[in-house]
Amino acid sequence: MRKLLIPFAMLSVLAACKPEVYYPKPSGYFKIDTPARHEYQLFEREGFPYSFEYPVYSKVMDDTLFAGEGNKYWINIDIPGLGGMINITYKPVTKEQPLYKLVDDSWGLSYFHHEKADYIDQKARTNRNGIECVIFTVGGNAATRYQFCATDSAHHFMRGALYFDVTPNADSLKPATDFLLQDIEHMLMSLKWHDAGK
Repeated sequence: MRKLLIPFAMLSVLAACKPEVYYPKPSGYFKIDTPARHEYQLFEREGFPYSFEYPVYSKVMDDTLFAGEGNKYWINIDIPGLGGMINITYKPVTKEQPLYKLVDDSWGLSYFHHEKADYIDQKARTNRNGIECVIFTVGGNAATRYQFCATDSAHHFMRGALYFDVTPNADSLKPATDFLLQDIEHMLMSLKWHDAGK
């Protein structure tokens, strides 16, 4: 009788066990650690027609991709801890490059992303030095979340864009883009124009 009960008991135990069901984990994103707080330093280079305050956790580099006489004031602000880069271009307002053309080109570059964008929003402000600034917010998985331009409407025109060295994904990059928006705003609010050569 024992010989029959032991196998029967084992079969009963095995039959009572349910097979483990696999449930996939929800998708997640890697954690982005932003700096503890925003801190700034002055970018002011001899001969440059502009200066501004930029984050201490970034570094200014010359734009070597588009280096040339007409682009000598173009720079990149590298943010290595976040994998970001702010490209800055500068052009003087001249008869050959009137303000309306520079503005049209800037708007065209910002709205170039409309196919990937969920929306494009604009926010205009005037900084304490009387410089008109516009920040474009590009919603969705476009290549750049923020673009901006600044001008005095007479002599100077600057344009910039924030890029990341990863495939665009608005959700995963949100902590970094939200953090860097404050830095972009601070750069624009501290922007000053200088006469070339001074």
